[in-house]
Amino acid sequence: MAFAVLRRLLRDAFVARPSPDDGGVFVRHPPGRSQFPSRIGDFSVKLPLAPDTYGQTVRTCTATDREVPRVNLQNGIGIGLMTLGLIGACGSSGGGGAGTGGAGATGGTGGAGATGGTGGAGTGAGGMGDPMVLVGTFNVRLVAPVPATATMAAVPGSTEVVGKVYDGPQPSQLIWKQDMADGACRLVTPKVPFCNTPCGGSAACVDDDKCQPYPTAHGVGNVTLKGAGPGGGASEVMLSPVSNAYQVPVASRLAYPAFSEGDDLQLDASGGDFAAFSIKAKGIAPLQLADTELRLEPSQPLTIAWTRPGASTASKIHLKLDISHHGGTKGMIECDAEDTGSLVLSAAMLTRLTGLGIAGFPTVIVSRRSVGSTTIAPGRVDLSVTSDVEKPVTIPGLTSCTSDTDCPTGKTCQNDLTCK
Repeated sequence: MAFAVLRRLLRDAFVARPSPDDGGVFVRHPPGRSQFPSRIGDFSVKLPLAPDTYGQTVRTCTATDREVPRVNLQNGIGIGLMTLGLIGACGSSGGGGAGTGGAGATGGTGGAGATGGTGGAGTGAGGMGDPMVLVGTFNVRLVAPVPATATMAAVPGSTEVVGKVYDGPQPSQLIWKQDMADGACRLVTPKVPFCNTPCGGSAACVDDDKCQPYPTAHGVGNVTLKGAGPGGGASEVMLSPVSNAYQVPVASRLAYPAFSEGDDLQLDASGGDFAAFSIKAKGIAPLQLADTELRLEPSQPLTIAWTRPGASTASKIHLKLDISHHGGTKGMIECDAEDTGSLVLSAAMLTRLTGLGIAGFPTVIVSRRSVGSTTIAPGRVDLSVTSDVEKPVTIPGLTSCTSDTDCPTGKTCQNDLTCK
């Protein structure tokens, strides 16, 4: 009883921030080598980004091939909640981060692909499931090159492909509630659900006193991606399955980019535990944000600008602004907009967001997406073509830090990575 009461008291004290693909949280990461965690179902790929951004997926338990998010908090309450969260995740309340299924596939607030472009469609057989239930994603991601720094060698660009298909949706362990909306954007705040009766290791608590079972990954036969290849005249690549997670073989490393904007991409699965299917989507151009400082001024709107696409109209823009994730997310702004080259965040929404709380190293993540889909027996499978950019955000009066030496005289680095 005491344990249950303690969990209830602390459940909303700190909330872990999901990664861009909902399967992890941003934690402290040494400067100079940044990583962008990408989660496709239970498969994790860490992608390099520009220096001085922060992100990492931490493996804490591996029951039934799942990764459980963990927050790196250093004060007593944070450690207590982290411990309770891990006990619940690996024991009483289940574990895995939301991946390619159900609510939470775009930061916990919607199915992946629902916010993508209109890149294509697909065909499937063997019974039609619910197209609103996401059970699998094959993600084709353009990973931009990273220039060399004084402490890090240059990293060449590449095109990464990973995917997994389940027999049901992935449960989301955060509930995101809309606080306000403005045009293509909305501000959401998180809630950690609580289940008086533990869900056990085979399910997750997805709402108060509501458990949802974890799905099982399945093989879908031979999987080929057409329209992208390793070069040398090749225009397709066969993906290799590792524990039913499909990826590009090491010997078939794809170029950057492996296709041109507007190119036809097609993923064919020969069928395994489910019937054969095909999905089509359109190639996109790598996303390039304007080289200007993103500064949150009090009571002022903020314009995010990028290089607009060419003739292709397949892509959409997804934006996520979270300025408190290193202290436990208090809220975030998400936008699903047309790929027109700019987006304005309103002063009212930004004022509300900053009022919820600020932590060190705030960033905005902007994603260009083109998505095609098909429906198989358990639900929808997406082919998502993406290009992501994460950029620091400047907030007047905020000094971010990783140690006391980063702070002005008389101030120290706090657990939320701010100088106070």
